[in-house]
Amino acid sequence: MHTQKPLSKPSKNSKSQPSQKSTRPVEKRIQPTEKITLHPRNQHRARYDFDALIITSPLLATFVKPNAYGDASIDFSNPKAVIALNKALLLHHYAIRDWDIPAQFLCPPIPGRADYIHYLADLISNACGEEIPRGNSVRVLDIGTGANLVYPLVGHSEYGWHFVGADIDEAALHNANTIIKANIGLESSIELRLQQNSSDHFKGVIQAGECYHITMCNPPFHASLEEAEAGTKRKLQGLAHRKSVSHQGKVTQTQPTPHNFGGNSHELIYVGGEEAFVCGMVAESKSFATQVLWFTSLISKETTLPAVYHAFKQVGAMQVKTIGMAQGQKKSRFVAWTFHPKDHTQHIKFK
Repeated sequence: MHTQKPLSKPSKNSKSQPSQKSTRPVEKRIQPTEKITLHPRNQHRARYDFDALIITSPLLATFVKPNAYGDASIDFSNPKAVIALNKALLLHHYAIRDWDIPAQFLCPPIPGRADYIHYLADLISNACGEEIPRGNSVRVLDIGTGANLVYPLVGHSEYGWHFVGADIDEAALHNANTIIKANIGLESSIELRLQQNSSDHFKGVIQAGECYHITMCNPPFHASLEEAEAGTKRKLQGLAHRKSVSHQGKVTQTQPTPHNFGGNSHELIYVGGEEAFVCGMVAESKSFATQVLWFTSLISKETTLPAVYHAFKQVGAMQVKTIGMAQGQKKSRFVAWTFHPKDHTQHIKFK
């Protein structure tokens, strides 16, 4: 006869158990010493060295605290903390001494942005004879450069390339211009152009007689405000933050869902989403086939690829590539297309 009490039945001392459970330390995670999913040349493959970053940028210290596992970290749902981290990273790794953005603009994660630049360098090197071309003679067009100007800043620092940054938002370009003027040596290497027609991508930006090694773009990938809000909620849930204000399942306009990396409507939303944006870019690129070696664009959703590949066929692109990237658990990619046959790309002259 069994006299032992069932395990599921609480004992007489069960009232003391909750406090004992709450004091149990969180099991320490084993963190990898290297983020091997990032590009081999990416300076951010190692974990953030907050001690070194704080020495470079002391203001970051305000936001660095031990997380639940005892590791130094920041609250990535706090825009001010992310901006402080970006300032430190840009100064520590890329010698950008003065960088800031208004609260309403996109504050991107630097490691992922750097990855795109390094993969573009690989793409150019394959077309130009394997060695990565460096210096101001390499011309890059950044469509939708934004107020943060991160791609030109990283690309010029890493490879010395010359960038043209285009955007439809005058306020974004004003802030980008402030960054350029505040950092010695950038005015001769980064120029800005206003795209006056929101339905155009290259028209009005690429001028007659200009040639570019590559164009790049981080397109707006939401089709509506509701979709953008839903995406932000998923981010916050992933960060274990649930701070959105809702009323009967709908986010209020007076207290919108906070964005951990910010972003205004121009940066996040386009009618038809990224599929419409990129397909429109592909259609327009044919008119500039002789002026650009490689066109590229980030693609956030894998479901966008079939429509984009159909667009490639319609314009007669001669080479098409999809290049995968990853930042930890997050997988991303960019598409690249050219109107030049493989054996002719290395003979194109640029000016």
